Amino acid sequence: MQKFDVLIIGSGLAGQSAALRLAPHCRVALISKRNLEDSASGWAQGGIAAVLDSQDSIEAHIRDTLVAGAWLNDEEATRFVVENGRRVIEWLIDQGVPFTKDAASYHLTREGGHSARRVIHVADATGLAVQETLTQKVRNNPNITVLEHHIAIDLITGEKLGKADKRCFGAYVLNNRTGEVITIGAPNTLIATGGAGKVYLYTTNPDTSTGDGIAMAYRAGCRVANMEFIQFHPTCLYHPQAKSFLISEAVRGEGGLLRLADGTRFMPEHDERAELAPRDIVARAIDFEMKKRGLDCVFLDISHKGEEFIRSHFPNIHARCLELGIDITRDPIPVVPAAHYTCGGIVSDLKGRTDLEGLYVAGEASCTGLHGANRLASNSLLECLVFAEAAVSDILGHKAMDIPELPLWDESRVTDADEEVVISHNWDELRRFMWDYVGIVRTTKRLKRAKHRIRLLMREIDEFYANFRVSHDLIELRNLVFTADLIVRCAMQRKESRGLHFSRDYPEMSSKAKNTVVRRRLPVRPA
Repeated sequence: MQKFDVLIIGSGLAGQSAALRLAPHCRVALISKRNLEDSASGWAQGGIAAVLDSQDSIEAHIRDTLVAGAWLNDEEATRFVVENGRRVIEWLIDQGVPFTKDAASYHLTREGGHSARRVIHVADATGLAVQETLTQKVRNNPNITVLEHHIAIDLITGEKLGKADKRCFGAYVLNNRTGEVITIGAPNTLIATGGAGKVYLYTTNPDTSTGDGIAMAYRAGCRVANMEFIQFHPTCLYHPQAKSFLISEAVRGEGGLLRLADGTRFMPEHDERAELAPRDIVARAIDFEMKKRGLDCVFLDISHKGEEFIRSHFPNIHARCLELGIDITRDPIPVVPAAHYTCGGIVSDLKGRTDLEGLYVAGEASCTGLHGANRLASNSLLECLVFAEAAVSDILGHKAMDIPELPLWDESRVTDADEEVVISHNWDELRRFMWDYVGIVRTTKRLKRAKHRIRLLMREIDEFYANFRVSHDLIELRNLVFTADLIVRCAMQRKESRGLHFSRDYPEMSSKAKNTVVRRRLPVRPA
């Protein structure tokens, strides 16, 4: 057993920024499934939305967020995030993040759904630049113990210890290199594991986005909400050699036009904002055009802006496309929608606290109320920073409790798996039927089919989990099937179409906006 003051599960922007803020005051363990550099935060191209210009306003950013979120947002949470935007950006600047500048100050771009230029960025690879800056600081901090190639299996709660108190005491963690399961005790645990894009066949997310934190928190008894709102990014590069390569929202924000193969624009027919409409509208429009015309993809054209403009604004996108034989200064980019962001997650308050004492959440794994039914572009990294800071403030404001000796992981009744092919087969089956049945456009019949398939998979995976030693792939598959179940259950609760959830059976938006909430029933224990 290892003991720390704070255990952080996840090494993206939320996890690393929290670790750096905590390090001057306590001992931190930071869990990373792969290397520190491998997270969804590092893949973010566009930037971070914040009110930084005198021509912009807090009220305008809040209004844009509420409109994009189809008015399901929590207004208090939205105001909290937006009002703290400038301060967390200044913290990143203090850390040394090299944001792009123009002649006067930092260059701000505009993205779909925003009424002003308010997205601060580092060319077209903001997440990577932020991640590299913070990673270097994390690696050099003696108070942060980095455990790379480790994956959390489950949280250690009062329920697991036979205690009546609803508290988190740490987690069981698998060392992927040795196969050893270690017990980590901590009075405070922060889930910063990101989203669940890998539950779908096509996604812009890295392979690490398997819903781990959401599934663990649900199993531990925390409320999970609004999981039906999966944001499909409208423009993922369509190319057989390109896996999950995102064409940034900023390409449309800077004048990119969506066209059919013959060059015809189609977005003006779907929304008066055309290419600058929020992502859910653009993704559904592309999906409609593809299905109506039997297309494999549509095209995003920025070539009319000129080579110098494109090279200076989108150097990474230009370079990657050129590697694949697409010169975006001359030719349109073939694109398709792909699962991009999980707007629902673990329910938390404005301090990042969950339903379990000592358990916090920040970033994409959370449901803070900021995003509502659809995330506004570039609000995600902002949410990571603001709620990581809030959770740290709450953790440091409490006297830490002593952690009891925790039971070690029990492998006495399991054996090595005889057929790993079961895992890969179930993984492929799950992602394919989630794409077919629980995608951009849904029906009740499709959701019922998915629910039935998930139940069968759950039984098979539970049996495998009970009888064989855990492995990285098995842990991820178990978490993915739990996450898929949560998505479907939330989708079946919502008898309307709102934001990212569109049902052919309920095409209208209800006049009463409410969240969909699911929670595992915990056994009742005597006090």
